[in-house]
Amino acid sequence: MADNTTEILVGNAFLDTPLFGEITYGNLLAAILILVGTYVVAKVLSVIVMRVLAGKVEVSNSTFLAKIVRWLTYFVGIVAASPFLHIDFSGLIVAGGILAFAISFASQSTLSNFVAGVLLMFERPVGVGDNISVNGTEGYVEDIGILSTTIRTYSGIFVRIPNESMFTSDITNYVAHIARRFDYDIGIRYSDDADKAIKVIKGIIEKHPYALKNPGPSVYVDELGNNSINLKVRIWAPSAFWWDVRTDLLWKIFQALRKADIDIPFPQLTLWYGQEPPKPSKAGKGSGFTPQEVLGKSEVSPENAVKVIK
Repeated sequence: MADNTTEILVGNAFLDTPLFGEITYGNLLAAILILVGTYVVAKVLSVIVMRVLAGKVEVSNSTFLAKIVRWLTYFVGIVAASPFLHIDFSGLIVAGGILAFAISFASQSTLSNFVAGVLLMFERPVGVGDNISVNGTEGYVEDIGILSTTIRTYSGIFVRIPNESMFTSDITNYVAHIARRFDYDIGIRYSDDADKAIKVIKGIIEKHPYALKNPGPSVYVDELGNNSINLKVRIWAPSAFWWDVRTDLLWKIFQALRKADIDIPFPQLTLWYGQEPPKPSKAGKGSGFTPQEVLGKSEVSPENAVKVIK
């Protein structure tokens, strides 16, 4: 019992022995344990971040976030170990706080874009390759970065949109759902059989391999217009192929209607004319002759033409 007590006292005395300055062996050991533990925790957190974000964001973005988490953990560990090494960070913290305030004030938009980028990665309203519309820009998402999102428009132009604008704007994702609907407005003549036209259109749609059966298409008389009977055609197709289906079916429907002798009319106006009234034998009040005709039938000078007509 006495030997154990002696060993403990010797150990404590050793840990309290100054190594250099006010730093003892015990202080150094505690600082080393904290730093080693910090390193292990940082590694574990980095792996967790990479696994959570796997398949949700680009690998480059998840790697970047993992690095941020790792370095923040390192910073916390160094601050925690500094008292054991008698390192005073108070002055450095004050200076760093002032510098951080100045930087944050000068780069508020950058910080807001960064925060919005992180939120977009977790919320995932859009993904790389999605066909979207945001702030009047339509196209395909090429990249979701930390500060901005890149969209490739239909004409091949790359547009960079700040993440803050992406996060606060209304986003239309055309491929978020597995199926997408498109509509046609088709007009036929009043002399054509609407039931026959509907049957022809449905037959063409049913033959198309990418026109969905569930939800199925619908074709009906939507409006009796001034020049035509207007049919509404609604078709569902896989989101990945909806544009090809839309353009393909439109032309096939037109050809099928023409083959069935059902034409798409164009606006036209019919005017009805009555018989012209007989002309009087001489010019006079209310004769219906123009001033030029009156002048051509008499010797009246142009100055007195108005008087003659009256």
